[in-house]
Amino acid sequence: MGGFFGTVSVGSCVNDLFYGTDYHSHLGTKRAGLVTFDQDKGFTRSIHSLERDYFRSRFEGELEGFHGSSGLGIISDTDPQPILINSHLGRYAVVTVAKVNNLREIAQELLDKRMHLSELSANNINQTELLALLVNMGDTFVDGINLVYQKVKGSCSMLILTEDGIIAARDALGRTPIIIGQKEGSFAVASETAALPNLNYQPIRDVGPGEIVKIKADSYEVLQPAFEREQICAFLWVYYGFPASDYENVNTEYVREEIGKALGKEDDTPADCVCGIPDSGIGTALGYAEGKGIPYKRAVLKYTPTWPRSFTPSKQSRRDLVARMKLIPNRAILEDQRVVFCDDSIVRGTQLRDNVKTFFDYGAKEVHARISCPPLVYSCPFIGFTASKSDLELITRRIINDFEGDPNAKLKEYATTDSPEYKRMVEEIGKRLGLTSVRFNKIETLLRAIGLPKCKVCTHCFDGSGYNFSDKEK
Repeated sequence: MGGFFGTVSVGSCVNDLFYGTDYHSHLGTKRAGLVTFDQDKGFTRSIHSLERDYFRSRFEGELEGFHGSSGLGIISDTDPQPILINSHLGRYAVVTVAKVNNLREIAQELLDKRMHLSELSANNINQTELLALLVNMGDTFVDGINLVYQKVKGSCSMLILTEDGIIAARDALGRTPIIIGQKEGSFAVASETAALPNLNYQPIRDVGPGEIVKIKADSYEVLQPAFEREQICAFLWVYYGFPASDYENVNTEYVREEIGKALGKEDDTPADCVCGIPDSGIGTALGYAEGKGIPYKRAVLKYTPTWPRSFTPSKQSRRDLVARMKLIPNRAILEDQRVVFCDDSIVRGTQLRDNVKTFFDYGAKEVHARISCPPLVYSCPFIGFTASKSDLELITRRIINDFEGDPNAKLKEYATTDSPEYKRMVEEIGKRLGLTSVRFNKIETLLRAIGLPKCKVCTHCFDGSGYNFSDKEK
């Protein structure tokens, strides 16, 4: 996915920029970048790979080289950024959190107009540069950003560092968040509210879908009001979001606990204890313990000092190894117990299957899985929350293919809670993963926990209901 942070201050912004960006490290694992602007020294930029190291260790030794009262930082799961631009709009730097499904079509359109692309990485188009070229086609930044909204199939939020402030533009349907924070002498914009409090910023409001806002050290100005339609990604609360973060004034950990309470109250399965798969399953497990009235125990623990997130390596085989290595089961808790494990989701199922075998090897009598979201029946075309390149990487689609001879057959029926097809699919998931039982959260329960109307939340990966900004009203 990725996350960004920007700040404009009356004094130096470097420390706030460094630590504010670092608080987004859970959102991406490929590359990171910082850029500052100083009236005398101009723009200073640095980009590093994160695939073998962490943000702080890559940038800390360079901080003395950054100068200025405004800057942007990015944790990227896509391309090297920030990109520096010199155009008729002036000099600026840009960072994006985006998934552009029609990248090559847009690139060809621009090349046909005799524009050029220079930021190639491993012979791939740099999507941030491409989006900046679209911005440059506007008479103003607002015109250019709206062209991005119109052209992109997928999603795009961006921050633009100009010589007199930062322009924040949230995705046209609000799929990824931007929050404005303020303290004396400084404003900030961030993907995560959790980045704000330790830097003494108070979150003051979310940027709305399609809204364009310019911030300076002492004020902010709305350049374009928010659009009416919204499709914020439900997976922010299920998986991506840091527990202390709020989106649309709804706290991530609160949602996870509410999901868990509902799952626990509805579950009549006898069990001795419940455990959360670290990290995003913990809130759900705490709620489940309360809802069902059984103790929460740490039957498996995450080894945090060295192991990164499970999707860090580019090869799936190595991701699976990292996922297994970072979780350490506790035999003393597992032995002779009927254990419920809460997890955020099941994508391929490889990691959970390996965990289940280990739990039984360590003496568990029964292993039950309770999942925070409904089954993932559709790949996400809007946000890159998995490394999946094919629908058949989803365990649900493989099962549907085995049942129907076609991975795309009867998807509506399989995605409908408690339909005969749904029940058969869920039962098969449990068998293939070696579970005593598995149950998924209902989409209605998820939406009730989030507290936003269905029309404002993207649930495409569960029911296929998402749409692009350019689509007609749905």
